[in-house]
Amino acid sequence: MHHFFVEPGQIQGGQIRITGPDVGHIRNVLRMAPGEMVLISDGAGRDMLSRISRIGTDEILADVTGEEEGRELPAQISLYQGLPKGDKLELIIQKAVELGAVRIVPVATENAVVKLEPKREANKRRRWQAIAESAAMQSKRSLIPEVARVLSFKEALEDAAGSDVALFAYEHQKGMAGTREELARVAPGQRIALFIGPEGGFAPQEVLQAEAAGFRPVSLGKRILRTETAGLALLSILMLQLELEGER
Repeated sequence: MHHFFVEPGQIQGGQIRITGPDVGHIRNVLRMAPGEMVLISDGAGRDMLSRISRIGTDEILADVTGEEEGRELPAQISLYQGLPKGDKLELIIQKAVELGAVRIVPVATENAVVKLEPKREANKRRRWQAIAESAAMQSKRSLIPEVARVLSFKEALEDAAGSDVALFAYEHQKGMAGTREELARVAPGQRIALFIGPEGGFAPQEVLQAEAAGFRPVSLGKRILRTETAGLALLSILMLQLELEGER
């Protein structure tokens, strides 16, 4: 079933108005017809099964026939990702959204090779947000995760303050016992912050700053993972753990 997002104001009673680029996509690309079913989310946690009633030039009307149980994880996970080279962040954003992150924050760390000028960053961020929206639609998320502006390392630590669990993947952290203990602290209802370094990892002073801010280092095993793999590995572990907790 095709999935679309609307603003809450586009829902009036039991009817939904679909506007913007989705109109052309539904009419000209998908070639859908009145009577077909779609899944529509309001971005605030409400997922509605809807039947298309009218396809116009500028808008499509759909009638709500029922509601589905939300697909969001029972915890809010923010991924703070050190800026990687090339287009790796696009893959990271796509997969982080699929795995349940509610926010992706690019971070300019000391070892990050990429340096974005303000104008270039604005263009990049629009593309990153579009990727997040597309991934949210594909994975049938109830909301579209935010891709935040690029933060400095200090700003990122301040942004993550107040998280119930704050972890950073550190290649020099030895053994998995500590990782198991830290992951055992994760529970539904929490705000969770994950920090992942860029190629080259975190600088020594960044590790000290993170620990001083309450972040706990975790190991992801004996193998050194690429930056585009590390965050997704940690998100996958948390997704499974939270999904299992939510079923108990």
